[in-house]
Amino acid sequence: MITIGIDAGTSVVKSVAYAADGTELAVARRPTRVEHPRPGWAEQDMQEVWSAVADTVAELTAAAGSDVAALALTAQGDGCWLVDDAGRPTGPALLWNDARASEIAAGWAESGVLAELFKINGSVGFGGLPHAQLRWLAEHDPARIDRSAKVLTCGGWLFHCLTGCLAWDVSEASNPFLDARTGQYSPTVLAELGLDWAQPLLPDVVDGQQRIAPLRDTAAERLGVPAGTPVVLGAYDVISTAIGAGVTEPGQACTILGTTICTEVLSDSPRLERTPVGMSLRTPEPGRWMLASATLSGTEVVEWACRMLGLPNPEDLTDLAEQAEPGSKGLLMLPYLSLAGERAPFYDPAARGSLHGLSLEHGPAEIARACLEGLAMAIRDCLRASTAQPTELRLTGGGSANRLWRQVIADVTGLPVVRTTDEQAGARGATVTAQCLLSGRSITDVARELVGTSEPLRPVEANRAIYDDAYARFIAAREAAQAADWFQRSR
Repeated sequence: MITIGIDAGTSVVKSVAYAADGTELAVARRPTRVEHPRPGWAEQDMQEVWSAVADTVAELTAAAGSDVAALALTAQGDGCWLVDDAGRPTGPALLWNDARASEIAAGWAESGVLAELFKINGSVGFGGLPHAQLRWLAEHDPARIDRSAKVLTCGGWLFHCLTGCLAWDVSEASNPFLDARTGQYSPTVLAELGLDWAQPLLPDVVDGQQRIAPLRDTAAERLGVPAGTPVVLGAYDVISTAIGAGVTEPGQACTILGTTICTEVLSDSPRLERTPVGMSLRTPEPGRWMLASATLSGTEVVEWACRMLGLPNPEDLTDLAEQAEPGSKGLLMLPYLSLAGERAPFYDPAARGSLHGLSLEHGPAEIARACLEGLAMAIRDCLRASTAQPTELRLTGGGSANRLWRQVIADVTGLPVVRTTDEQAGARGATVTAQCLLSGRSITDVARELVGTSEPLRPVEANRAIYDDAYARFIAAREAAQAADWFQRSR
C-alpha cells in the first residue's frame, strides 16, 4: 500500500508516492500558470490547478504496483478561491501574492486595527489574505461576491474537488478569521474588519478526524484511485513543510529558504501578548501553534547578487563568499529588495535594501558573503520577534543545499542547523499528518519514522562575538534607514 502526498504550490504541483515506511517511490510534476491581467494582480484558473493535481496523481497510480492507502493534501496558502453553491469557481483565484488589496490592508495597519486584532487572531495580515481581497471584491466586483457561496483557499478547493466537502483546515482559517485560543471564528475580527456580511461565505473549519473524507466517485475515476479512499486535508504548505522537516516539538524551528524566507517556531502557546508580527497558526497537533514570519525577500536576493557580480549561479556566489572572512570586514547588507517592501518581522511597504559600511577594502567576496549574512540576520530577526526560545533550526528549500549558507545561518542565529534530506518536504509533511490521523499515533512518533535529516551543523564559537556585534549593527542600520525613509528621494 502506498500513500500519495500532494503539494500544490503556486508554480508547480507535485504528487509523491510513498511506501508505508516513508520511502519515496516516485514523483510526478506539472507546472501551473499564474496570470497577471493587470500590474500587481496574480490569478490562477482554479480548474487548471485541479487538472494538474489529477494528472500527477493519475500518473503515479498508472505506474504504481500497489494499492493507494490514502491521499494527503497540502497547498499554497492564503488568497481567495471563490465557488458558487454547486462548488463551481465563480472566477479566477486571487493568489497570496496578488497586490490589488494592499491599500486596504495598509489602511487597517495604519489605523491600528490589525495590531488590535492580533490580540485575538495572532495575525498581522497583509493584502494577499482573504479578508482584504473580499473587501476589494465587494467594492470593485460586487457581482462576483453575489454569485459566490463560499470562499476557499487552494487546499480547500482541491479538497472539495477530491471529496465534495466545502471546508478549509484550521491553519488556513487561523489567518485571519479565527480566535487563536478557541479555534472558532471570531465575530469581533469580522466586525472590526467590516466583514460581518462575509460570515455566510466562510466554510466549515476542519481539524482532527474531520480532516479525513472519502474520495468521491467522479474524482476516483479520473485519478485511478478507488472511490472511498481516505483523503486527508493537511495544514497548508508552510506548516506541512515544517512537519516534513521534522518540526513536531515546541522549541523546534524551521526556515524555508525559498523565494521568500519563512521562519517558524513551534510553540505550546499562540503568544498573543508579543509585539504584533507574522502569524500564530494552529497546527494539526492539538495545543500547538506555529509562530511564522515570512519575509518578502529570499533567494531572489541571492539571484540579484549573482547578476550584479556577473556570476552564473548561486553556487558560484557561495564559492566567492567563502573567500571572505566571517563578518565580511564589517560590511552589512539590508536584504529588503522586494518592490513590495517587507512584511516580517516588521511591516513597511517602503522598505528598501542597502549595503552599509562599504569601503575600498571590500571586494566581490565581501559583498557576496554580506548577502548571505544579511539574509541570515533577517532569519535571526524573525526568530527574535517570535519571543520563543528555539533549541534548533531545521532548514528546507532550495537554499538549504549549500553548506556555507547553512553554517552562516548557524553562526548568526547561534543555533544548531539541521537540513532535511527530503526535497519534497511539503508532501512528506502532509503524509506524516495523514498517517498520524489514520493510525491514531502522535505526529512526533510518525515523523521520527518518516523524516530523514542530516547531521547538525553547530555554530562556530569563535564567530559568536563577530555576529552578535554584526546583528546589533544590522538592527541599528535598519532603524536608521527606516527613519531616513529608506534614503529614497521619491516614490
